[in-house]
Amino acid sequence: MKTYINSGNKDTRSGFGAGLTELGKSNENVVALCADLTGSLKMDEFKANHPERFFQVGIAEANMIGIAAGMTVGGKIPFTGTFANFSTGRVYDQIRQSVAYSGKNVKICASHAGITLGEDGATHQILEDIGLMKMLPGMTVINTCDYNQTKAATLAIAEHKGPVYLRFGRPKVPNFTPENGEFKIGKAVQLTDGNDVTIVATGHLVWEALEAARALNEEGISAEVINIHTIKPLDEDAILKSVEKTGCVVTAEEHNYYGGLGESVARILTQHNPKPQEFVATNDTFGESGTPAQLMDKYGLNSEAIKKAVKTVLNRK
Repeated sequence: MKTYINSGNKDTRSGFGAGLTELGKSNENVVALCADLTGSLKMDEFKANHPERFFQVGIAEANMIGIAAGMTVGGKIPFTGTFANFSTGRVYDQIRQSVAYSGKNVKICASHAGITLGEDGATHQILEDIGLMKMLPGMTVINTCDYNQTKAATLAIAEHKGPVYLRFGRPKVPNFTPENGEFKIGKAVQLTDGNDVTIVATGHLVWEALEAARALNEEGISAEVINIHTIKPLDEDAILKSVEKTGCVVTAEEHNYYGGLGESVARILTQHNPKPQEFVATNDTFGESGTPAQLMDKYGLNSEAIKKAVKTVLNRK
């Protein structure tokens, strides 16, 4: 099977920062707004290079969304930045009414998503944001897997017309996608070929899916791994084509299984080609304080959990 090399662990939020810095140089309409977390969102370089296009709104996330929506009327492309919990749950009404309803060209960029925020605990972690955002009409939802892909996605969403939710994380994770690779919104990336099972993964779980596929291959189980970086619009054709071949699927995400990628996959299977499916996700729970690695292990969001789910779904074929 095809193998992938980790070029060195890097945090996905730094990929966003690098992409925003590049946009600052190439697109004068790009502006950035932050809710008192400039360093955490890696927006420092954009601020230093373009102080006239950077707006520190303080701990006032709802106001930040309203300002961003207004800026689009004058042709600006606002990128808002704060933690995923505050980017969605705290300001959902403002996003719905001021951004999604009128199709404003706001890019909602959210770091520290999922339980890998770590030691800050459940009040700062969010495991329901994908569900919240994908239910908004017209909202594009992107969840990237590594530094390179996050940078590429940041550049791509500046060219996309309409509201976008871009989700990324805090910890340093394997960086394995191509440097300066092309990012196509709504287009899945097939990482490995397989005949026995399809593993559909997003975000931090993509590398874990590759690790699981490698271990399963050693046991004679052929897994096809698909990187779903865009959860909405979902690349339904890629998923259906793969599952038609393999006959079963495992979905893997750092999110509650209610409302996440897994439910979107289950919907298209139900509509077009029902097949056995297993979910690797959090089980209707809040997070807690701990290191990212400890929490991923406790909540079953790792390669071992994916391997177990694969063996379960194979028994259901």
